[in-house]
Amino acid sequence: MLTVGDKFPSFDLTAVPGGPEGLKGEFVQISDKTDAGKWKVVFFWPKDFTFVCPTEIVAFGKLSKDFADRDAVVYGVSIDSEFVHLNWRLHHDDLKDLPIPMLADIKRELTEGTGVMAKDAGVALRATFVVDPHGVIRHVSVNDLSVGRNPQEILRILDGLQSDELCPCNWKKGEDFIKV
Repeated sequence: MLTVGDKFPSFDLTAVPGGPEGLKGEFVQISDKTDAGKWKVVFFWPKDFTFVCPTEIVAFGKLSKDFADRDAVVYGVSIDSEFVHLNWRLHHDDLKDLPIPMLADIKRELTEGTGVMAKDAGVALRATFVVDPHGVIRHVSVNDLSVGRNPQEILRILDGLQSDELCPCNWKKGEDFIKV
């Protein structure tokens, strides 16, 4: 699995766009060059039409403006096709207003390239990468398939990384840094 300091892999995936455009059935290409110069939060979920996944996806979506305020974009990725993503958005009330894109990694290139494939299940683990504007991984976390993650914590970590300071445990934006 890739880790902090590694270069995030190149990718070019078909996606269901975020927002109302995502409900029209028109797809877009998103690559590692899309949103160049921005921080990227790339999170993987195992499969569409499951139970834990939409809770995480919706939670990331609710924070999309907070991430945008920090010059960061959020990409959600699973091994499902863009058609499955679209159907899920159309038929799941909580996903209809999703403001972030859902990337289709049907060839599993990005999932395998990052090393987050759950070998026995054949799907992505609940992995989250924070990637700086130079394409370098600055944070990675992985949860078991059964446990959802906390997107608010990813936002806190992004704040700490962008501060370029020493941040104590449970530090939040606006609090004091550690002075050496």
